[in-house]
Amino acid sequence: MACRDDGVTPVRDDPTVVALVHRVRSGDSTAWNELVERYSPLVWSICQRHRLTGADADDVGQNVWLLLIEHLATIREPAALPGWLATTTRRECVKAFRARAQHDRVEVAAQQELLNEPVDASTAEEWLLLEERNVALRVAFAELPEGCRRLLELLLRDPPMSYAEIGRHLGAKVGGLGPRRARCLDKLRHSPPVAALITADPHSEERGEEHDQSMVER
Repeated sequence: MACRDDGVTPVRDDPTVVALVHRVRSGDSTAWNELVERYSPLVWSICQRHRLTGADADDVGQNVWLLLIEHLATIREPAALPGWLATTTRRECVKAFRARAQHDRVEVAAQQELLNEPVDASTAEEWLLLEERNVALRVAFAELPEGCRRLLELLLRDPPMSYAEIGRHLGAKVGGLGPRRARCLDKLRHSPPVAALITADPHSEERGEEHDQSMVER
């Protein structure tokens, strides 16, 4: 895995991300909105890791997107965008933290230590892959038909609901829920964002099948 001249290591050649970046570069405002929606959870999760919430996290997010507008043309490898966003958000979080806690030297020192701590490359990539997977799943889920979204939401309730309860909620026969669930999960797996993840990481399909089985066993 080669590192580009801009210091960002591409995680994978996700065709969805590549196409999205090219559309944004060509001035497609709809593509920009899609990009922000796709990666906002990644930015937000990094803010939470740095203990920033509310207005502070909103300010960081705004700065990150403004910086992306300025530097999008300099990111040579479009697939490196998630890594660039993670690095930039991390830096902006530290700036925001310093501004908020400039009189608290202990907290600032702790935050600086967090920024400078050595990070194992494999651990960092694992974390980024997990964030990408979560973002892809959110995007894919939002693109499902409303009926599939409602069914999967009920299946994922905590505490779990029985098929009889789900059937009552949906006004559907219990015997049809299993095949319907399978069709919805198949649509989820074959959506472009999730399909790209499965292609890049064959093990993610195994993990998805294990998750499907756990839902059946409920």
